[in-house]
Amino acid sequence: MQTIDSPALAIGARPIAARAFLAPMAGITDLPIRRAATRFGAGLVISEMIASEWLVSGDAAAVLRAEGNGVGLHVVQLAGCEAKWLAEGARIAEASGADVIDLNMGCPAKRVTASQQAGAALLRDLDNATRLIESTVAAVRVPVTLKMRLGWDDNSIVAPELAHRAEAAGVALVTVHGRTRAQFYDGRADWAAIARVKAAVNIPVVANGDLASLEDAAAMRAQSGAAAVMVGRAARGRPWFVGQVARFLATGERAADPSVMAQRELLLELYDAWLSQYGVAKGVREARKHLGWALEVAATSLGRPLGWAKAWRTRLLGENEPRLVAQHIRDAYDDLAWSAAA
Repeated sequence: MQTIDSPALAIGARPIAARAFLAPMAGITDLPIRRAATRFGAGLVISEMIASEWLVSGDAAAVLRAEGNGVGLHVVQLAGCEAKWLAEGARIAEASGADVIDLNMGCPAKRVTASQQAGAALLRDLDNATRLIESTVAAVRVPVTLKMRLGWDDNSIVAPELAHRAEAAGVALVTVHGRTRAQFYDGRADWAAIARVKAAVNIPVVANGDLASLEDAAAMRAQSGAAAVMVGRAARGRPWFVGQVARFLATGERAADPSVMAQRELLLELYDAWLSQYGVAKGVREARKHLGWALEVAATSLGRPLGWAKAWRTRLLGENEPRLVAQHIRDAYDDLAWSAAA
């Protein structure tokens, strides 16, 4: 495996032991998932994106997203387009225990870019983006990081310039998703383009976009020259994957997935955590997407058709009683293990 010589990785004065991070994903990387990824060896996990104004207002969902007990270095990601709200949101997050504040300037969702003029919309106004960064850095004592895309579209690739400005304003690390906002998630992420961001700054750069395998991790790092990589959608249903990537980059070791029975026990543990995190009614709903992804991962690991996972997912989604959902989880994995042994 090709490796890249690089200095010890840190965010400000805070060392980072592993060079694979879990990406912030709305509705996915809640506290139970971040705790699990941390336990399996992720170098860093980041909260779901939080609208700074919501956090300032005391919105219950925003406050819940900002929790970080048990995740190691606690990173809270904020979004917004007004300096006063981002600064105050950062102060509140810091007072609540955040070790790092991450600014989102890459979210492509229309509800964020159009109605709120935040996320990737800021790539069209670097002066405002710079003001937001400066105000946030000035508001807190903890390090501030930045996540962005390459630009708004192919005619406005601004990531190197914004990264340079961010470093000058005091940002400690930059993550770049190798797509423009216009691409959303279409096409392939351009890992080589991230190298031009790395060349523009002296702070660590993290590469993000389309990392789906261990081989992708090595290629992404080689093409981008990034200090670390960030895993998004490929971690759905397998919170251990980020740790596997970290180990592979550090040692070349290809760690095996947990056994199917270990996956079952992890899913049951997570299910209890979602019920505790959200309350029973909402926890049952929040868990459903994760259950579907986990069943697909388990089926793939034993070579079963995805139709098996779909059938069990339908049964699980039709049940609202937590005790019965947990029993269905046990039954599904028992069925999978039995069919694999037959």
